Amino acid sequence: MPHPARQFFVASGEAEIAAAYNEVGYRYGKYADGGGRNLFVFDGRHGYSDRKTWETIENKLFALRAKGLNRLKLLDLGCGPGTWMRRVVIRARQMGFAGIDAMGIDIADTQLYRARVLSRGVAALDGVTMAFNHGDLRSIAGMTDADLCLCLYGVLNHVPVGELPEVLARIGTVTRGYFIATVRAVGSTPTVYVDYVSSALRFFQDNRINRLDVEFANGRRASFQSHLFSQAELKRLASHAFEVEQVRGLDLFHGRFAGDARWNPPVAAPLARLTQELTRLEERYCCDPGFVDHATHLLLAARSSKMVRA
Repeated sequence: MPHPARQFFVASGEAEIAAAYNEVGYRYGKYADGGGRNLFVFDGRHGYSDRKTWETIENKLFALRAKGLNRLKLLDLGCGPGTWMRRVVIRARQMGFAGIDAMGIDIADTQLYRARVLSRGVAALDGVTMAFNHGDLRSIAGMTDADLCLCLYGVLNHVPVGELPEVLARIGTVTRGYFIATVRAVGSTPTVYVDYVSSALRFFQDNRINRLDVEFANGRRASFQSHLFSQAELKRLASHAFEVEQVRGLDLFHGRFAGDARWNPPVAAPLARLTQELTRLEERYCCDPGFVDHATHLLLAARSSKMVRA
C-alpha cells in the first residue's frame, strides 16, 4: 500500500526542482544559510556543518595562494542566493588574489535574482567579476577550468543516479584545481531541502526510486529527485573524475542536540562544555565506517587529476 503522501504527486523531473526553489524565494537563504547577514558567522541550523565546510574551502584557498596563484577562477554549481560565492570572493581578496572571476550556476531564477542583488557590493570590488547564470550540471561543458569548484548542500542529491558518473566526469573536465561538495547521507535526519522540515505537513522519501514527495503547510506540493549517498558510493563515484582527498561526515551529533525554540526554554541551550564534547566526538567519528553514513551531510574534498599531474 503506498504511503499516504504519494497520492498527491506526479514525478516531473527538473522543472519541479526549479519550481520548489523558486517558490520558496528568500526563505531558502534563511533556512540554508542562517540569514547570511554576517557571512562568517555560522549560526544557522547547520552551523557546525557550515563551519567545517568553510574551513575546508578556506584551506584550499590558502593552498592555491601558496602555489603562487594570483588570479582565482571560482565556479559554484547550484549557487542558490550566492552566499558561498560571496564568502569565497571576500576571503580570496583578503588573501591577496589580484583577480577573481566567479560564476554561479543555478536552475532557480528566484535564487539567481537574489544572488545578483545580494552580491552587488562584492561584485563592484576591484579585480572582481561575478556572474550568475541559469543552467544545470549539463550546461557547464563549455566552461573553462576552475581553480575551485563548489557543489554544496543537495545539488548532487537531485541528480538522477544513472547520470551521476557522467555529471561528475563533466565537473572534472571543467575543474583544474579543487572540488568540494556536500550531500545528504543515507542515515541523515530528514530534510525537504528547500525549507525547514516543520514547513511540511507530510513528506515521503521513496529510496526505491530516489524521489521525495512533500506537501507543505501552505498547500504547496512538490515532488523531485532525492538520492541519499553513502560514504563509499560518493567516494567511488568521485574517484573516477578526481583524486579524492577525503570524504567525511558533517554533523553527527550537533544537530541532534540542537534546541527547538518552539519547545525548549532558553535555559536548555547547550552549555560550552557540551558543545566542546560534541565537537570532540565529531572529530573522532567523522570518518568512522560505523558512524559516517549517519551524518547530516557528507563532505567530499577532491582535486583534479590535472593538478596531480602538474
